[in-house]
Amino acid sequence: MAAPTLGHLVLTHLLVALFGMGSWAAVNGIWVELPVVVKDLPEGWSLPSYLSVIVALGNLGLLVVTLWRRLAPGKGERVPIQVVQVLSVVGTALLAPLWHHVAPVAGQLHSVAFLTLALVLALACCTSNVTFLPFLSHLPPPFLRSFFLGQGLSALLPCVLALVQGVGRLECSPAPTNGTSGPPLNFPERFPASTFFWALTALLVTSAAAFQGLLLLLPSLPSVTTGGAGPELPLGSPGAEEEEKEEEEALPLQEPPSQAAGTIPGPDPEAHQLFSAHGAFLLGLLAITSALTNGVLPAVQSFSCLPYGRLAYHLAVVLGSAANPLACFLAMGVLCRYCRGCCVFVCSHT
Repeated sequence: MAAPTLGHLVLTHLLVALFGMGSWAAVNGIWVELPVVVKDLPEGWSLPSYLSVIVALGNLGLLVVTLWRRLAPGKGERVPIQVVQVLSVVGTALLAPLWHHVAPVAGQLHSVAFLTLALVLALACCTSNVTFLPFLSHLPPPFLRSFFLGQGLSALLPCVLALVQGVGRLECSPAPTNGTSGPPLNFPERFPASTFFWALTALLVTSAAAFQGLLLLLPSLPSVTTGGAGPELPLGSPGAEEEEKEEEEALPLQEPPSQAAGTIPGPDPEAHQLFSAHGAFLLGLLAITSALTNGVLPAVQSFSCLPYGRLAYHLAVVLGSAANPLACFLAMGVLCRYCRGCCVFVCSHT
């Protein structure tokens, strides 16, 4: 098979990055838009608490994926990915005209449309974690970097869009000569929340189109190896071990051939460390950190920023969401420069 051209590789990396951009763009977009919609929805400053619970409920989508793999084994990840993308596009497109609609629930007004569509988008985003990566296991490892770069864009692009949008504010009009101040002046956002959600829908449509482009560009994706070793290289021979090692390095997300062939691997001493006291401590620390980062702190952030106004809340949400991808991009750039410097140093001393 002929080696792919440079243009083919660049196009594939671009499509993979755009494909990864649609993983969490919907939920990230809702979070950074909260400072704009919080003044119009009946939940008010308690809206982030509702949204934190809804995003946590989105993990129920993992059960659906588990049932799909159990009831339809060997069907691949194409159909679940397309379902996730359709839910994301449709849910975000419906948010644009319906986000401000309210309905009475238990005698109180609630933003039923906004919360319901947020649940749909949370289900789609949480499910993308276990459907996108298995699809990428059919591609060489360098494409994983492009995918994670796209995932960073799924948080960064909504933040940039929210910064451009700004947040409304009230200013007191200058006092006239008689000493009686007039009504406060309302300065709205540069564009409304509906326009923001339409722009977010365009990003998700681009991601879905990139996935279809990948399917057309790579029509014959190799499937996960399920057979045993070939007759030419019997299991246990040096050639078979080298081939197995090369295949495992080329496709790190796939199941190792020894496990796929049904062989029973030997006991791994490192696996028992997970159930030790040290492993339990690390897992507990990870659980506490994740709960604070993804649940507790976002839920109370609106109340902590309330004394400082909506502008402070807007900047805290947007800049906080943008810090993670920016730090990842910075680390990637520093790492690439460090590796390049090491290569130059080694080559110059050989």
